[in-house]
Amino acid sequence: MEQEAIEIQEISSKEDSKRKRKVAKEEKKEITIYDLPGVGAATAEKLMAVGFTDLMSIAVASPAELVETTGMGDAVAKKLIAIARSSLEMGFESGEELLRRRERVIRIQTGSKALDALLGGGFETGAIVECFGEFGSGKTQIGHALAVNCQSVDKDAVAVYIDTENTFRPERIMQIAKGAGLDEEQVLKNIKVARAYNSDHQMLLAEKIEDLIKKQGLNVKLIVVDSLTAHFRAEFIGRGTLADRQQKLNKHMHILMKLADMYNLSVYVTNQVMAKPDMFFGDPTQAIGGHIVAHASTFRIYLRKGKKGTRVAKLIDAPNMPEGECSFYVDETGIKDTE
Repeated sequence: MEQEAIEIQEISSKEDSKRKRKVAKEEKKEITIYDLPGVGAATAEKLMAVGFTDLMSIAVASPAELVETTGMGDAVAKKLIAIARSSLEMGFESGEELLRRRERVIRIQTGSKALDALLGGGFETGAIVECFGEFGSGKTQIGHALAVNCQSVDKDAVAVYIDTENTFRPERIMQIAKGAGLDEEQVLKNIKVARAYNSDHQMLLAEKIEDLIKKQGLNVKLIVVDSLTAHFRAEFIGRGTLADRQQKLNKHMHILMKLADMYNLSVYVTNQVMAKPDMFFGDPTQAIGGHIVAHASTFRIYLRKGKKGTRVAKLIDAPNMPEGECSFYVDETGIKDTE
């Protein structure tokens, strides 16, 4: 009898602790921007108007961003961010927990099994994939194919296409959609295109993507920026402007990185190249953007033209895949494997 009483007591205490944890979680979930100390109605409205609609958006912001958007002091901004982070219990997590989180990753196929295998099964969400190469190497074609194929994974998936070089073609989207057996009109409806006219406009469009997700409730699964560096390269000329260019480019990449991580979406950016004049042996082709773009990209692929109209993709950087290369070709229906 005594043993039974002890067991019953243990069970009830376990249930009590579970209830307490549940109540604690519910209490934490109820905390909003209005509950943060020092945030009045006017400040909260300013924050929400520029996209800081929840604790997570404040927790991952920098003090400079809050100061710029609300006019609050630097000390107050730092305090807000610290409180938001402590409320969300942002800290270390175990490798096991991270592995469970990785189960959310979705891989978007290109149409070429060899190209998908190079990346471990396709272009994954939560990551930035950079493809660089000379004109005609297939960068834009991959962007069009991904915009269509993300809707094969989820019919409600939305692709956001930031076009800086006037390369987006709806007719091409319809061709690829037809080849994939998808509703051509529906595929076009689920692609949101914006033409960027300068680097500031390009950065603003990237920031506005969060509004599409939060305010319009769109299921954005892919962001394509084609090309990433065209405007930056045209506007910042000469070595004297290099530091300013890299700083702006770094901010732009971090916005894209934050979107990929927070909303589990894939970011695909194309990059221009230049020839290194001091390169006497090997391939002189080098990507624009230097170490800033290289470090911010999760996967980096070098594209070049191959024999008989094929394209060659070389994986030069990846966190979990070995270096390798494959060939593919582009036809009317999209990206295909070479025989």
